[in-house]
Amino acid sequence: MTDHAAPTDELQPATYDEWLDAIDAGEGFYLESPEGHGSLPPRRVCPHSGSTDLSEEPLPETGNIDTYTVVHVAAEKFADDTPYVSAIVDFGPVALTGIVRGVDHETVDTGDEVGVTVETRDTTEDRLVVFRPA
Repeated sequence: MTDHAAPTDELQPATYDEWLDAIDAGEGFYLESPEGHGSLPPRRVCPHSGSTDLSEEPLPETGNIDTYTVVHVAAEKFADDTPYVSAIVDFGPVALTGIVRGVDHETVDTGDEVGVTVETRDTTEDRLVVFRPA
């Protein structure tokens, strides 16, 4: 039988909720490998290089919408949220997926500069990543 060392706090990656807490506090971060690859927590290994030497780096304050879709018909659970804009935003080293708020859904376009925050979904009160015009 092999003895395995109990994980230490130092080895524990941030959970998704801890990552949301950091964004909400204005301290958003991403993980970077020595090779410069960015990824999002929770993660212990760089998905590109396999490196386990990941450092927390500050998430840029703004990013640009890379692609988006306006959702008019959603699953029944989210029907009251429609229409809404789901977007992938390029923050340089990483891309985040979230909901665009604070702008008419008909005016959203690729390239728009946005900031990131955490808010709650109207229908479920679940926390989610939200982008607002910068």
